[in-house]
Amino acid sequence: MSSLPISELTERAREIFRLVVEGYLESGQPVGSKTLAQDSGVNLSPASIRSVLADLESVGLLAAPHTSAGRMPTESGLRLFVDGMMRVAEPTAEERAAIEARLNGNGPIEQALEQTSAILSDLSGAAGMVMVPTREARLAQFSLVGIGQGRALAVLVSDDGAVENRVLQVGADVSPSTLEQASNYITARLAGRTLADAACAIAREIASGQSQLDAASQDLVERGLAIWSRDAAQRPVLIVRGQANLLDEAALHDIERVRSLIEDLESKQSVAELLETAREAEATRIFIGSENRLFALSGSSVIASPYRDREGRVVGVLGVIGPTRLNYARVIPMVDLTARSLGKLIG
Repeated sequence: MSSLPISELTERAREIFRLVVEGYLESGQPVGSKTLAQDSGVNLSPASIRSVLADLESVGLLAAPHTSAGRMPTESGLRLFVDGMMRVAEPTAEERAAIEARLNGNGPIEQALEQTSAILSDLSGAAGMVMVPTREARLAQFSLVGIGQGRALAVLVSDDGAVENRVLQVGADVSPSTLEQASNYITARLAGRTLADAACAIAREIASGQSQLDAASQDLVERGLAIWSRDAAQRPVLIVRGQANLLDEAALHDIERVRSLIEDLESKQSVAELLETAREAEATRIFIGSENRLFALSGSSVIASPYRDREGRVVGVLGVIGPTRLNYARVIPMVDLTARSLGKLIG
């Protein structure tokens, strides 16, 4: 049954509808007329409230899961609430500072993506998801710097200004001049190429005997490029954290739905395809229940936002997934803020 636009609801109906939705999102339980009459400040008798609840049910905004259990919003009702009635709770200065502190830019990009997924999970009380960027970095500069104990720090600067580093085992007998020779060779000969192209070009030169590097430098060049190529090949499509959050007390009353949701999350490629639909969105996208085919059976909601590099190009999508009773007013701005913070970090 199609629901009425919010403008066609009376002021009384809008207020009771809002109270039911907010009560349900907070507790996960249906809200009854007695609760509304006692706790909400509505100046109506339980009988009058029941009449309004029945009207809201008849237009498809509320449903009664059991005959005497009160009402809860339908998916249509949740959509109406999110689009037209919700008062967004902007992150506090402390919450902003906490997010930025956890995304501090130290370490490889994979670590930042893992941390982002954990942040989303912690903030939402649901599962956090981050799609791994698929950008193909082109080399601008490459350097190997000895850091002692037979190790070197391999630093790659991409043409878009992004910087990544890895620790490479080089052996205690490798001299600073060998590290410098390998660094200069890669930067001079391979700038502007993608990592995959650079690795292939190096392999061809060495195989044909055209490389002017000594054996030690050749080995460093090959391994220095290989560490990034290997990382790229092993990088997952999607990072999900916080699945345990889905097993809260309310969820245990509907264990079949939770089982279905966790099974859905196991299909990471399908989840990634759903998140891809938010890639071109100008703002955070919200999928409620059966609005997305993948999670229709588990009755879950997805809140997703693209994250961009310094040029404004979308490089990935992040979001949260949980039951339809997510705290949308809090989670939506948190997802948006986290997307912007990750974008700044990636550059």
